[in-house]
Amino acid sequence: MPRSVNSVAARARRKKVLKAARGYFGARSKVFTVAKNAVDKANGYAYVGRKLKKRAYRRLWIARINAATRQLGLSYSVFMHKVSQAGIELNRKVLADLALNSPDAFKALVEKVK
Repeated sequence: MPRSVNSVAARARRKKVLKAARGYFGARSKVFTVAKNAVDKANGYAYVGRKLKKRAYRRLWIARINAATRQLGLSYSVFMHKVSQAGIELNRKVLADLALNSPDAFKALVEKVK
């Protein structure tokens, strides 16, 4: 019985990898085996990067809230504790946006939880 090879699917798979590797340096964008390794590595970095981005934004929001609360006589940790005790369900993203774009509203919030 003759061997059957699905060359259409194999070519499509190789084209998909080479398309993903466009713009890479040298053989990384031309040779399939090298490109496959480069694309796998890049996908791993992209996955990790998506997680790191969330951490970086959270750190930014905390720094902004901390800076705004210290101007009003509180520390970040004390402020967040009082916010949770008061039952205010605003996340750090919203609090940081308030502190940055509408300081009056943020000040009113701080006075309410004091």
